[in-house]
Amino acid sequence: MSEWALKRFWTTVDVAPCDGGCEVLLDGRRVNTPAKRALVLPTQRVADEVAREWGEQVETVDPTTMPWTRSANAALDKVAPQRDEVTAHLADYAGTDLLSYRAAGPQALTDRQAELWDPILAWLDGKFHARLNVTSGVMPIIQSPDVLTRLAAAMTPMSDFQLTGFYDLVTLTGSYAIALAATEGYGSAESLWALSRLDESFQIEQWGDDEEAAEHAAIKKSAFLHANDFFHSA
Repeated sequence: MSEWALKRFWTTVDVAPCDGGCEVLLDGRRVNTPAKRALVLPTQRVADEVAREWGEQVETVDPTTMPWTRSANAALDKVAPQRDEVTAHLADYAGTDLLSYRAAGPQALTDRQAELWDPILAWLDGKFHARLNVTSGVMPIIQSPDVLTRLAAAMTPMSDFQLTGFYDLVTLTGSYAIALAATEGYGSAESLWALSRLDESFQIEQWGDDEEAAEHAAIKKSAFLHANDFFHSA
């Protein structure tokens, strides 16, 4: 990402109102996205977080320390120009939702999946009138087209910024149901992330943890928590 390879050249970072929301100013100059779009942010909270990230840069800009800025750029440069493609891609996850595919064994794992995942599917049905079918093993299961249509419709009222957060909530967990639960405030983000890692947690209990896998999981968890915060702040 060569557009990020720049040295800090600014002294002051400010947030100012503008048409459509807020903007971040570096020495009085508006920040633009990598695609040269105006970085217009929908809420004061998002703008404050983006401004904080720019203010914390030292010698060179490090995008790995700027999740709010990266999410805002994605909303404007990637999601907004191809919203239909993004929503279609996410809707596909509902058809292969993590919670629909249960282990064939051992019994302790299948019982835990039923205990912890069934309530989310019941909530989903009550909230969206969308009951997802469940199967054991890896053989594909067909979901009702009407159910998938109702679930996809949940994205319609989302802004481009909210949809950006939702995208990460879905893709990081592999579960459209868990992502919707996060957006609707069903449980804490921490607990929902734990539900998405139920199988991995069970394996760790049986065989112990792997340092590299644990590090990778921690990175994904941080991204999930950020996506949840970004969604609710936008």
